[in-house]
Amino acid sequence: MRLLRFGQPGQERPGLLDGQGNIRDLSAWIDDISADTLSPEMLARLASLSPDELPLVEGNPRLGSCVGGSRKFICVGLNYSDHAAETNAVVPPEPILFMKSPHAIVGPNDEVEIPRGSQKTDWEVELGVVIGKKAKYVSEAEAMEHIAGYCVINDLSERAFQIERQGQWVKGKSCDTFGPTGPWLVTQDEIPDPQNLNMWLEVDGHLYQQGSTATMVYGVRYLIAYISHFMTLYPGDIISTGTPPGVGMGQTPPVYLKPGQTLRLGIEGLGEQQQLTRAESGSTQ
Repeated sequence: MRLLRFGQPGQERPGLLDGQGNIRDLSAWIDDISADTLSPEMLARLASLSPDELPLVEGNPRLGSCVGGSRKFICVGLNYSDHAAETNAVVPPEPILFMKSPHAIVGPNDEVEIPRGSQKTDWEVELGVVIGKKAKYVSEAEAMEHIAGYCVINDLSERAFQIERQGQWVKGKSCDTFGPTGPWLVTQDEIPDPQNLNMWLEVDGHLYQQGSTATMVYGVRYLIAYISHFMTLYPGDIISTGTPPGVGMGQTPPVYLKPGQTLRLGIEGLGEQQQLTRAESGSTQ
């Protein structure tokens, strides 16, 4: 299944994408695509529905983040060896974890704000993993049982805030709109191997990132087991698993985003995003 949320911000309704690319309304069955509806039992119930019998959503509504009400937005740094090399970083002996504020989450095609004072806003296409079942001290063998599905994430970053302003990376990762998520949550049955997905990102038509989840240092199974030994993972939590090479910081010379640019990105089988950048309200950029 491809689950989604459609409607204006704060008023999103649950839906799914049928085989013809139409949005079908799930409001009669569930209130939202969120923690309460991501259990294996509920996903099985939704999968038993006939999409053709669900109400058709007319037009082209805004898509919200494909999961609502996430408690945690956990990210993995330097998880692609080729990305570590382009940033002159050493591949870490254990996963680097950092948090991104859930308030950064927006829809896949919403505008991205260049924050006030920013000179180094950067892009990162990433595979997102959405938890569907509570995970605490799980083994690698058990890890996949705790996944509701996968999605595309743009882990936007302000590099000066992240690297030059002291402390942890969260300052450069949590600006408003810095977490476009979706367009849809693709359930596990449609993605048999999350470690073999092509991914790409372009800015104004120029291809910067082109890679594969096959080059992750630490795969999805390992990451879920690893993270669950430091914190309990709950349904609706999002794990953003790292980015391949081609980020702006890695260009020679570095290239960063400015207002008025168009980002397009996608992952094989998970759909595409498109965002227009704009100056944050009140900014002089």
